[in-house]
Amino acid sequence: MPKRLHPKVFKVPIDKVRSGYYSDIYFIRFVQVLKRDNRSVRVLYQFFPRKDCIVVGIDEALAILRYGTGYYKNEEKAKELFTKLLDTEKKIQGAAADFDINKVVKLTKEKWEIKQRLSELWIDKWDEIEVKALYDGEEAKRREPIMTIEGDPRYFGYLETILLGVIARATSTATAVKKVVKAARGKPVLFFSARFDHYWVQATDGYAALKAGAFGVSTDANADYWGVESAGTMPHALIAAYMGKTEDAAIAFDKHIEGHVNRIVLVDWDNDVIGTTFRVVKKFYEEKMKKPFKLGETDPSPIIGSGKGKLWGVRFDTSGDLRDKSVVPKDKSSLGVCPELVWRARIEFDKVGLKDLKILVSGGFDEEKIELFEKLQVPVDAYGVGSKLLREKVDITADIVEVNGKPCAKVGRYKIDNPKLKVVPKNYWEEE
Repeated sequence: MPKRLHPKVFKVPIDKVRSGYYSDIYFIRFVQVLKRDNRSVRVLYQFFPRKDCIVVGIDEALAILRYGTGYYKNEEKAKELFTKLLDTEKKIQGAAADFDINKVVKLTKEKWEIKQRLSELWIDKWDEIEVKALYDGEEAKRREPIMTIEGDPRYFGYLETILLGVIARATSTATAVKKVVKAARGKPVLFFSARFDHYWVQATDGYAALKAGAFGVSTDANADYWGVESAGTMPHALIAAYMGKTEDAAIAFDKHIEGHVNRIVLVDWDNDVIGTTFRVVKKFYEEKMKKPFKLGETDPSPIIGSGKGKLWGVRFDTSGDLRDKSVVPKDKSSLGVCPELVWRARIEFDKVGLKDLKILVSGGFDEEKIELFEKLQVPVDAYGVGSKLLREKVDITADIVEVNGKPCAKVGRYKIDNPKLKVVPKNYWEEE
C-alpha cells in the first residue's frame, strides 16, 4: 500500500492559508455569505483533471486541508492579528538583510506571540470532513475524480484556489516527466528545470518529477520532500572561469568535489565534443596516473568509472543553432545534439578504449526528440530535460455535485464514482 507524506513535510504557511492570503476573493466571499446567513449544508466536492494525467499534489492538498479546515471564532480579531503578523514578517526580513541579530530575535519573539494568539482563535474542523483521494503518482483519465471532499463548505470552501493550484502544478510536471521517462525506455532522465521557473516551485516540481520516474533532480530544493541528494554536472560557467579550457575545469572539479559524486564533464564548449573529450581524458589520465597518455595506444580504463579520480561520463549540450565540428552539414537535423553527433562520438570513443565512458545528452529534449533517439537506437546513456517539461499544462477543476445527499450540480457536471479513490484517515500519515 502506498504511503502518503506527512503534512509537516510541505511546510504549509498555516496562518496565511487560514487567513485566505492565497485564496481567490470570490471563494472567501462564498464562505462569508454562508456564515453570515447561518446556512449549514453538507456538500460533496469533486476534483478532476481536464485531460489524462499522472496525478501528484494530492498529499500537499491534504496537508492544506489538514491545517486549513476550520474557522476563526473571532474573525475581526484574527484579521487584525494577521495584518500585524505580515507587518512583523516584513520587519524581520529587513532586519535579517541588515544582519541586525538583536532586532531579528526581538521581532521573531513578537511574531510567534502573534501566531500563538491566532492559533488560540482557530476552531479545527478537520475531523468533520471526509476526504477520498488517489495516491500521488497514480494515473487518472480526463474528468475522472481524483479527490472528493464531503462536509460543510463553511469550513473548507475558501481553500479551493490553493487545492486546485497545488494539484495542477504538480500534476502538470509529473505528466510531462512521465512522458519523457516512457520515451526514454528505461534510460535515466535527469530533471533540469529549476532555472526555467521561480525558485518557490522547485520543491513541488522536484517531488512531482521523482514521483513520475525521473532519475535525479538538480537542486536541493527539488529534492526537499524526498530527502534525496541533488545531482548534476559542471556548468559552462566553470569552464569559462578556467579560460575556456574544459580539461582544466574538469581537473579542478574532480579535485574539490566530494568523492561520491560521479564526474560528468560538459564537453561542448568548443563545439567539438569528440576532440574536447579526448583532451579531457588525456589531461585526467596524466594528472591521475602521473605518466604520458597517447590516444589510441594508452589504455584509458584506469580513469573511467565512478567516484573521485575517474571520469563517469560526458554531457553533450550543443546549442540548437550550432553544428558540432564532427557532424556533416545537411539540414537543420544536423544542428544541436543530433543523432549523428552521438553516433560519431560513440564510435570514436570506442575506438580508443572509452567503451565505458557514458554519454549524457541535453538541450531541447522532449518526448518527441527522445522517442526519435530511441527509435534510431542512438547510443545515449541518459537524458537531461529542462524547460520543455514546464510546457505541459493540466488544469484541475472542482465542482459541488451533491448537496445534503442529493444531486446538485451545474449543467454538464455530475457525481462520478471512482472505486480507485481511498478514504483518507484522520491521522493518515500514521495509519497508512
